[in-house]
Amino acid sequence: MILISNRKDVAMSIIKKFVPQKGICSVAFRLPESIADHPKSVAIVGDFNMWQPGKNMMHKNNKDIFTAKIDLPIGKVYEFRYLIDKYIWENEWEADGLVKTPYEEVYNSVINCKEDKVD
Repeated sequence: MILISNRKDVAMSIIKKFVPQKGICSVAFRLPESIADHPKSVAIVGDFNMWQPGKNMMHKNNKDIFTAKIDLPIGKVYEFRYLIDKYIWENEWEADGLVKTPYEEVYNSVINCKEDKVD
């Protein structure tokens, strides 16, 4: 069974930091344990890791918040979702946007790592 959560009432976040010298956008992810009923595992799954759940696991800190940091190449827009306990899919409601998938009423979260041009 695969469940899809669409909770918008929980404080989630992503923070991006562009590091042009290294050509990366460092993305910090934060997901409170309250997003699910005491989850055992949370993975960040997206096109940047070929949608493989074991590649980017989040770690729970002493404040019951799952966190992770991923360095992504600058210049692209990435799609991702959280996978909780291997069967609950969750979007990041603080992402740069959502994009529809081929599946009925399913959206992926979006991270825009195209560096803004400041004139």
